[in-house]
Amino acid sequence: MGGKTANKAGYFDKLKGLLQEYHSAFIVDVDNVSSQQMHEIRQSLRGEAVVLMGKNTMVRRALRTFIPDAPEYERLLPFVKGNIGFVFTNSELKAIRDKILANKVAAPARAGAFAPADVYVPAGNTGMEPGKTSFFQALGVPTKIARGTIEITTDLKLVEAGGKVGASEATLLNMLNISPFTYGMGITQVYDHGNTFPPSVLDITEEQLLGTLTQAITTIASLSLALNFPTLPSVIHSVFNGYKKVLAIAVETDYSWPAIEELKDRIANPDSYAAAAPAAGESAGGAGEEKAEEKAEEKEDEESEDDGGFGGLFD
Repeated sequence: MGGKTANKAGYFDKLKGLLQEYHSAFIVDVDNVSSQQMHEIRQSLRGEAVVLMGKNTMVRRALRTFIPDAPEYERLLPFVKGNIGFVFTNSELKAIRDKILANKVAAPARAGAFAPADVYVPAGNTGMEPGKTSFFQALGVPTKIARGTIEITTDLKLVEAGGKVGASEATLLNMLNISPFTYGMGITQVYDHGNTFPPSVLDITEEQLLGTLTQAITTIASLSLALNFPTLPSVIHSVFNGYKKVLAIAVETDYSWPAIEELKDRIANPDSYAAAAPAAGESAGGAGEEKAEEKAEEKEDEESEDDGGFGGLFD
């Protein structure tokens, strides 16, 4: 009895120490993960993360004792269910996530297991003798006899994702040496600085965040302008719109100030400003003609140099 109490107290201290030392943790699903895989995952994370397993009842009890001093730990309680564990880290979350998910092991189909993905039997020669044809026919697998062996004529979906693998399907897959499933740690939830969120959040890029933020600001500004309700995103537009109205009033009245005098003069005397444009164009055209003439002269000089000055003798 004393040994169990000591072990529980030791686990409580270890879990509390890890929660205080590391600001992030992955809640991982370890269904169908072998002890060898666990060893390899711990090795790959060494120096960057710590893996901690434990019984759910003990984990929940420990967290409840920590909650009075650290209320944020209560967010972990709903996810302590099933065959789970913790991976604590202070490193970059995406990098640790990739290392956790990278360790996958192919496994044969087991009767009664639920398929994590669709399972197909590919077309091709099986190398089996014709006496086993009835086994394929019972499962609805299209076959023919080719060169004394059974050949599957078309690809066939044998088990759908989420469906239970039957004994016959498992036997067939093992006969064909097909290991359709891969098993490894899965991530159910991420805990970071007192907040929990699904692992899919880690795939959101900065471009997506900026795009969403820009769209939200545009929507707020549009609503604010339509409702005549000033907000921070709309105030700059309100200032510009107000200035435009002031300009329109100044143009139609005698009200003026130094910055608008030139504009009013342009409106009152358009010919004086329009006359400057052709002059500039003519000046540019004259310069262009001079450059064209210079290029033509240079070309003639080059041609005369190429024929050595005797080109005229043969005209």
